Amino acid sequence: MHSAHDLLIALAGRYSFGDVGALAPAVLGEGGRAALVASVCEFGQRLLTLDAEDFHAEIDAQTVPADLRRRARACHMPQTPREQPRGALDSLRPAYALLLEVVEARWRRRELSSMIAAVHICSEYLPLLAFEPALGHAGDPVRWPEGLRAAGSRFGVMPDRECDHTRAERSAAERTLRVAVEPPAGWRAYFDRQHSQVAGALATCAGRCRTPCPALDWVPDLAGLATRCRIALAFAETPLVRLRHAAPVGHGFGVPSPEEVLEAWERSRTALAKHDAAAAVTADDGFPLPGLPALFSAVAAAPVRPATLLADVSAYVVELLRD
Repeated sequence: MHSAHDLLIALAGRYSFGDVGALAPAVLGEGGRAALVASVCEFGQRLLTLDAEDFHAEIDAQTVPADLRRRARACHMPQTPREQPRGALDSLRPAYALLLEVVEARWRRRELSSMIAAVHICSEYLPLLAFEPALGHAGDPVRWPEGLRAAGSRFGVMPDRECDHTRAERSAAERTLRVAVEPPAGWRAYFDRQHSQVAGALATCAGRCRTPCPALDWVPDLAGLATRCRIALAFAETPLVRLRHAAPVGHGFGVPSPEEVLEAWERSRTALAKHDAAAAVTADDGFPLPGLPALFSAVAAAPVRPATLLADVSAYVVELLRD
């Protein structure tokens, strides 16, 4: 018969950080060790739920090993225009590595609504992953190139009937060019509501604008960027991403079955493979959604593989429980 302590270890191995943190005082007794386990589990739960605003918290410095904090900070979204380091605004590759690990974990736990929600987040910001090699950062509004404002550029100009941006994209583009001088509250509101719209606007500029303007004349390899942006735009329209609208996080109340997810992904892979640069999406690599890491790598023009951050937090919690 397994003890309550053994069950805590098993739950930690399943990344059930919230449960372990809540149950630790009852199993370990009130005291320092239970509080330490609960604090580390809170850190792990933020990672699992993709709470990028709070990946870094001051309390973590007292309880979480420095290496885990550093890797989480690389996925953190700065909460002010001047916060350092810039985390996910420096590079989205660590964040996408974590997203892949979360997708894998949610699949293993059969939490498919949460898995599809993570896939949806991937689709929203994928154009910024495509732009990163050209920008030298991951869409940091503090560091937008002056070329976006070049003479004749329609980026962020309202209104402009020749621009292919939607009204929401034009509004977001206009805001992103000035948000760096707004107070922290305005900065956070922009990221809550408009930054993903800017990602879509940039993808349209590079990948499917019918009346190009000088906004991207500064890009050295515009043809390569356009290819990667078209892949990102295609991913956002795949059957897999559209499953979100059949889940509680979308507009309905159904939850897709594993079979429905895999079937939708197979249809998505077929569509994505029509882009030569994304042909590797058809490879069977052992990932629950085979080929998804290869797709993100193609868009990023750099390797993007699942992180081990959740696994390492889990191993540390198990170590604490066994000690």
